[in-house]
Amino acid sequence: MTKTYILNPNPPEFERFLYASVGKDQGGGAVTVLSALARLNLDPWVEAADLANLSRERAATRLGLLLGRGLHGTAPGQDHGALGWELTRLLPEGAGTIVKAGPVSSGAFWVILGAIVILVLMILGGWWGSAT
Repeated sequence: MTKTYILNPNPPEFERFLYASVGKDQGGGAVTVLSALARLNLDPWVEAADLANLSRERAATRLGLLLGRGLHGTAPGQDHGALGWELTRLLPEGAGTIVKAGPVSSGAFWVILGAIVILVLMILGGWWGSAT
């Protein structure tokens, strides 16, 4: 069965991975996978899903390269490849079947709003019409 997430469109299966610590930035603030990917102007949830669809070796290599680009000065000499390898263990198995519920398109919004207005008018019209 396909899962959809209406109130929180981000699937919880990626939370362990995205909220995992990767170190501290130059100012001493905590850096998570989510914040590291966001610093690279990547959508962390989309990137997590993409990584989950790769083999562990390819995902670890890709994540290591991304962390190397985005973690300027977190830990001098830090092995981002090894860190990527460890972090990919937190990715869910078979995550390719997860479907995110995206925002409602403007066309769908207007159709739904129109249907509600017509329904309300029918109810009020029927109610007012029966009083005469």
